[in-house]
Order: sequence, then C-alpha cells, then structure tokens
Amino acid sequence: MKFPTVTSADIRRALLLRQEIALLDLRSEAAYATGHPLFAANMAVNRIAIEAEVRLPRKDVPVVLYDDGEGLVAAGAERLAGLGYTNVRALDGGLKAWRAAGYEVFEDVNSYSKAFGELVEARRHTPSFSADEVAKLIADKANIAILDVRRFDEYATMNIPGSVSVPGAELVLRAGQAAPDPDTTIIVNCAGRTRSIIGTQSLINAGVPNKVRALRNGTIGWTLARHTLDHGADRRGAVGPFEGGPANARDVAYRAGVRHIGANEMSALLTETDRTLYRFDVRDAEEYAAGHFPGFRHYPGGQLVQETDMAAPVCGARIVLTDDKGVRADMTASWLAQMGWDVFVLEGGYDASLEVGPPLVLPKLDPAHRYRRPYEGTEVAERAMQAYLDWEYGLVEQLRRDGTHGFYVI
Repeated sequence: MKFPTVTSADIRRALLLRQEIALLDLRSEAAYATGHPLFAANMAVNRIAIEAEVRLPRKDVPVVLYDDGEGLVAAGAERLAGLGYTNVRALDGGLKAWRAAGYEVFEDVNSYSKAFGELVEARRHTPSFSADEVAKLIADKANIAILDVRRFDEYATMNIPGSVSVPGAELVLRAGQAAPDPDTTIIVNCAGRTRSIIGTQSLINAGVPNKVRALRNGTIGWTLARHTLDHGADRRGAVGPFEGGPANARDVAYRAGVRHIGANEMSALLTETDRTLYRFDVRDAEEYAAGHFPGFRHYPGGQLVQETDMAAPVCGARIVLTDDKGVRADMTASWLAQMGWDVFVLEGGYDASLEVGPPLVLPKLDPAHRYRRPYEGTEVAERAMQAYLDWEYGLVEQLRRDGTHGFYVI
C-alpha cells in the first residue's frame, strides 16, 4: 500500500501554525512513553478499530502516522483507510527522523498537559506545602481541608489521611461546602504534581477567600517522606460553591479568551464540516447518565485538562464544553484556552430533550502494553517515583527547547 509522506519540518510547521493535524504514534503505550513529539497522541495500531472514530471524529482530518522502525505504519494506514479516513500520511523516517532533525522528544504520557502544569507553577508561583508540613498540620489538628482532585477510583485506592474526594473541575463548585470557614486552609493534592497545581491555581484564580496550598509532589511526595497513606476512603465533597465562585469562574474563562455560545452558534459550528469539533460534557458520570446533549462525550473537566491528548488528539481542533451549572465548564475551558485550544462553552439548553444513558467507556489497554504510571498503585519503587518527579521538574526547560507549545498563563 502506497501513501504520501510528510517531513518532520512539515509537522513542526503545522503545529506552529495551529493547523489541524493528528500526529499518531502507533506503538504500544509503554513504548510511546519512552519518547515522542510533544503533541503526538498514542493510538496503538491494534487499537485503531476501537478508538479512531471516537477520537478522530472528522474522516478527512489530516492524520500523520509514525513508529520507531517497528514497521507499523502500513498496517495503521490500511486500517484507517478501511474506516473511511481519506487524508492519511506517514512521517518520513519516523521517530528516528524526528530525532535526527534535532527536535525534542518527551517521555511519559499526557506530557504536554503536565508540561503546561509545570509552566503554570513557574509563572504563577503556585504556593505549596511539603509533605512534612502537611503531616504536622494533620497531627496538630489544624484548621485545614485536604481536597483530593484525582478521579474517585484513584482516591479510593490511596489517599492522604482525612482527605475528601473533589475531582479537579469540581473544586470551585464544591469548595464552599468543603471549607465553609474562610479561615480554613485548603490543601489540594493529586498523585504527583499537575492536577494539584492546576487545582490550587483554579481556586486562586476564582478568588476563593481561603488560603490555598498544593501538597507538593502529591502522594508520591507523601510516600517518599515516609508518611502513611489511607486506603478505601469514600468521602466525597458535596456541591456548595463559595460566595461569588460561579461569577468569578466565568470571569476567569473570559480572561483566558473563552467564548460562550448558544444554540444558534452551536448549530453554525456543526455545519463547518471542514473543522474538527470535539464536544465534551464535563460533569460527573452520574449527572451525564441522567441526561446529556446528543453528540457530547463525557469527560470530567479535571481529567480533560490532564489527558487532553487522549481526549482530543487533533491539534488545532475546536472544543465545546457543556455543564448545567456552568462553573466546571468555565474553569476547564479557561485552562484549555491557555493551552492554545479554540474553546467554547455552550450555555443553557438543559430544559430541552436530553439523551439518557451511561458514558461511553473505551476498553482498557492490555496490561502488557500499558505504561505503568509511577504515581499510581501502591507498589511503585521509590526510585521510579523520584525519577518521575525529576522529569517533571525539567519540563519547563524542555518546553523552551521545543518551542512549539504556544501556551500562555493568565
């Protein structure tokens, strides 16, 4: 099967000009995590039939495939063509050519979201406490509220003692209930760094009256400091925004360049079939299942910011978010806009006819091919945890060398 090729320089130009392109790494996730271009998304060749039509909604979107010499590209192109994709090309020389051109290669998964989080901390000097400082506050029974911004299943697996599950985009919506006393210090944690930085900065950006601090390095830092984690917790934060929170969230979105649209503008976006349009409902799964707009995929806001390459692998695409309370969509959109996305928030419409049913969940990866995150589970070697933190701390400098990101921080 013959198909056209593009050069590494062509890819870089498309990224810099924010042209639509899906740069797909066809290797297993574990191999992808050893190194890839910043904006490359992983779609293993044996997952194309499962994932392509969900993650690549426009059949004539420019798709560029590559591997690292494994010979996967021909099979990948054939499978995409069989699904009706008409604009598939190969990266000439694959990942080896990318490296040979002197371009940056990023390790791990969700790399550009994590790099963005590090840039936010560097630019805004997001305040944090060390694990020892937080442990002392707990021991002293200080006036604190520890909010865990990971997915609930991650929180239940292991958590900081006394913490409450408030997944990322829910923070501004639930902080008033989680810490009703403005003198309570809110401590935001995740497993590593990114979600706690974004969560802490979200509350600060939205003007929460409390003092807010990230738990530096999350559960990894807690473990490396020899503190004990709890397991099996089921504490969930209730809805209750702090005074002014919803209005402040909208202001944050406006400051980031987010546009709010209604049904007419939404219809106009849908008619523009030469552009990729991602539609995400950023509420929790139970709310989505009870009633959602047709065509909107469920993706909780905090995870969408963390896993943008998984949710939306087409760089340069448009994104529309929806949320019946507005706050979660506004805060999520504010971050996506700062990451360079053309993002909208759809207002209203929940009094119309809605679809009912659970979120679409893609089948899990084969464990043999999945990258084992150094921040998940309870049996991770300390050297792997430390190496992961060292990698994250180097991401801002790697962004500078790469030069394609286009991120800004409000």
